[in-house]
Amino acid sequence: MRFFNKIIISNFAKYLFSMRYVTVLLLSLILFSSCSEYQKVLKAEEVGPKYEMAKELYEKGVETGKNRYFNKSMRLFDQILPQYRGKPQGETVTYMNANAYYLSGDYFTAAHLFERFTQSYPTSQKSEEALFKSAKSYYEVSPVYSLDQSQSLKALAKLQIYIDTYTEGEHFDEANVLVAELQEKIDRKYYEIAKQYHHTERYKAAIEALDNYILDYPGTNYKEKAYFYKYESAYLLAINSLRVLVEERLEEAKNYGEDYLRYYPEGEFAEEAQTYFDDINKRLKEKAYEN
Repeated sequence: MRFFNKIIISNFAKYLFSMRYVTVLLLSLILFSSCSEYQKVLKAEEVGPKYEMAKELYEKGVETGKNRYFNKSMRLFDQILPQYRGKPQGETVTYMNANAYYLSGDYFTAAHLFERFTQSYPTSQKSEEALFKSAKSYYEVSPVYSLDQSQSLKALAKLQIYIDTYTEGEHFDEANVLVAELQEKIDRKYYEIAKQYHHTERYKAAIEALDNYILDYPGTNYKEKAYFYKYESAYLLAINSLRVLVEERLEEAKNYGEDYLRYYPEGEFAEEAQTYFDDINKRLKEKAYEN
């Protein structure tokens, strides 16, 4: 009995192995056939089959989120776009091509293609979405605050155009959120540049840079810090100056200290600011006695 069981198990294992082999073979044949069909259409001259396959691959990409479908569809779209310009299907082809780049994560190309779409089809039902996705593409390539912010500034400008154009648009709220994020990043970039003068003890340059920052970015989240570091820079510049310059610079620092303490009496640096202020008054009194 044990012998027959071994034979049955062995035959069953062989059967499973053969079925697995057949399955793999069938899948390979299907894949090969699919690839062969794609290559055939890709190399063909007829535009119609290219359009149908590009559309099918694009829709599979949207459904599955897999870039391989988008990549194949984009190759076909790139081939047929010139033939469809000025024709009824041109709008659909141009949009699907731009969106394929967008959904596959190629935001640089997507931004350019969506811009072209809005210029070519300003009355399209997709024009609002295209304008938003063009702007958001620039947002997606915006780097961290410490790097060059030219893409952030471009994204900010594009998003503002969307907000101004579609005040009740589908993406209005999201666009405002993205604008706030970009503005925060840009604010921090220029705040850090100004603060760097303070941290490298270039106090005169720090005072000027922080003063300009406060004027240029009145709504920044770093306004209190900017006021404080301007004040501290003036204080440190004064107490480390030549004797002939100390009194004048202490008076200037005192003015900045009054500004900070008036605007931020309970601020993050209020205690330290008051300590500086008391020391400034003490030094000025000493100067008065000297005179």
